Amino acid sequence: MKIIFCGLVCILYYTAEAQSGLQRTDVNILEYLEAHRTPGQTAFWRTVSDANNCVNIGIPVTLLATGIIRNDADMKKNALYTASSTAVSYLLDFAIKHIVKRPRPFIANIHLTPVYRPGAYSFPSGHTSSSFGATMALARAYPKWYVIVPAMLWSSGVGYSRMYLGVHYPTDVGAGAALGIGTAFGMGFLRP
Repeated sequence: MKIIFCGLVCILYYTAEAQSGLQRTDVNILEYLEAHRTPGQTAFWRTVSDANNCVNIGIPVTLLATGIIRNDADMKKNALYTASSTAVSYLLDFAIKHIVKRPRPFIANIHLTPVYRPGAYSFPSGHTSSSFGATMALARAYPKWYVIVPAMLWSSGVGYSRMYLGVHYPTDVGAGAALGIGTAFGMGFLRP
């Protein structure tokens, strides 16, 4: 029993050390991005971040409208698939945020200055998860390079914008991307 206890203590210690190292890396990346902000880049990345919800809604709405106009049942199903993937990733993100309760970077590290101060919690990034949920579903529904490349560039840009603006750690963004991609695959049963 004593050996098991010592083993658990060692595991917890090394896990805490790994997390603190990862946390330091997170903070170092945000410090670097903050030190290299420019007004033009800040305006651009704020626009990308702000446009995220419009793009996430626009993808399924466009698919649905086009499907109705063309009387294309598969396109209508793809609209449902992308909308569901986006919505489920948003709901899972909301639940995880309220379970984990990780404070925003600028709250936990008062020397960090965000471009603006969103509320709620930090982990995972909701913008990133919903963006990857929508665009990965779109890319799976239409697996052509001219759909996949812009979709992944957009989602990656949204994730980067959240770090650049100082409102999410890189690990928040990585977890958000994984959540969105996982949701798109998980909701794949809705594809035609």
